[in-house]
Amino acid sequence: MHRLILLLLLITSCNISQPDSMNVLLIYTDDQRYNTIGGLGNPEVKTPNIDALVERGTAFTHAHTMGGLHGALCAPSRSMLMSGRPLFRLDGTGDHIPSDHVMIPELLAEAGYITFATGKWHNDRASFVRAFQAGDRIFFGGMHMPAVGGHEAPELFEFDPSGAYPNDNRHQVDGYSSTLFADATIDFLSEARLADQPFLAYVSFTSPHDPRTPPEPYASWYHPDSVSLPPNYLSEHPFDNGDLDVRDERLRELPRTEEMVRQELALYYGMISEVDAQIGRILDALETNGQLDNTLVIVAGDNGLAVGSHGLLGKQNLYEHSMRVPLILAGPRIPSNEQRNQLVYVFDIFPTIAEILNLSLPETVEGESLVQWIDDSQSSGRASVFYAYRDLQRGIRTADGWKHLQYQVNGVHTQQLFDLNSDPYETQNLITDPSYQETLDHLRQLLVEESMYWSDPLDLSAEKWID
Repeated sequence: MHRLILLLLLITSCNISQPDSMNVLLIYTDDQRYNTIGGLGNPEVKTPNIDALVERGTAFTHAHTMGGLHGALCAPSRSMLMSGRPLFRLDGTGDHIPSDHVMIPELLAEAGYITFATGKWHNDRASFVRAFQAGDRIFFGGMHMPAVGGHEAPELFEFDPSGAYPNDNRHQVDGYSSTLFADATIDFLSEARLADQPFLAYVSFTSPHDPRTPPEPYASWYHPDSVSLPPNYLSEHPFDNGDLDVRDERLRELPRTEEMVRQELALYYGMISEVDAQIGRILDALETNGQLDNTLVIVAGDNGLAVGSHGLLGKQNLYEHSMRVPLILAGPRIPSNEQRNQLVYVFDIFPTIAEILNLSLPETVEGESLVQWIDDSQSSGRASVFYAYRDLQRGIRTADGWKHLQYQVNGVHTQQLFDLNSDPYETQNLITDPSYQETLDHLRQLLVEESMYWSDPLDLSAEKWID
């Protein structure tokens, strides 16, 4: 039924004067950290299709999420992506996208695009309804619970043009989640080829989020004994960061043994390779349909993941492995085989799409377009990026490679200082070294200023944060 509805919508639109615009394929992966792409420096992970995009496009190697206000960091990341707004200027938690926050698909629909979605929507259903005119195999939720099918038989919705989406309409679909979402996208691309209307296809994979159950052959691609431990591997986190008992951290027992971490990484890499294969199928369909040369392709991640780094498994922390994400753009006007190291946020994707498509940016959008750095690799970027997690953790990272984190947990104030130039894996805390006092004072002040700038409700100038 959804295909018939889409065909009617597309055929009807052919009689309307449409702009001669490029298509947009926006792919979002789930819990994929920045350093899990073969073509960007990790030879242990097989990602040939993302590697091909890296060669064909421009990769931003220092893309960040801003964090979250509860353990389900996927939700605010998606709100920031869709609205182009920072963490503390969402709805309060990032779970809902208010109607006055214009979303990417809304802007493109107004410009004459057909908007399509498949996969994960971890925000309110009302915002999904107003965003997309077509879709299939839609997942409203955070993760595929093993008790109700896991990745192997996920509970999904068909697209409902009425926008009702009662839970009774949800049903299990046989097949691996990533394959199902890729199938839905390929069907849409084939139907969109029949019309001369440009499209936005939002493909939101639920992998490599746990449960870490990669299908064959990807489950056999990585043996734990062949996977390297991360340089910042620890058996336990060295202090209480305030959320050591969150769901992600309860997936495996303590201490994190080397064997355990290798097992988890092998499964994690298998899931990433499976997602990569599905991305390849979608790109092949674009090429077969003659749409590839006129499609802006963006691949990004919602947040990272520890998987054994710093004695952690989850993403509820402010270390590089959890805050940095992949971000690759390819297509018309995007330079090929180039990288940019400017500090950027995921909510910069919205204004980037708008500028590339020559669309006026809604007043609600606060991100910065990446086009300035795509066009000029030497253009200076942000001087710093700001991080937040719940009311427990705050952090700042500067363009010249310094990083300062603060924690307030049950009245205990803990601080960290890292020189990422010499210590990219954050293994040497310099907080007690008096030779860095001037740097620390500067970063503390910068953290307070950035916290205020981004509307953080916490007062980081209070005595408990500066003692």
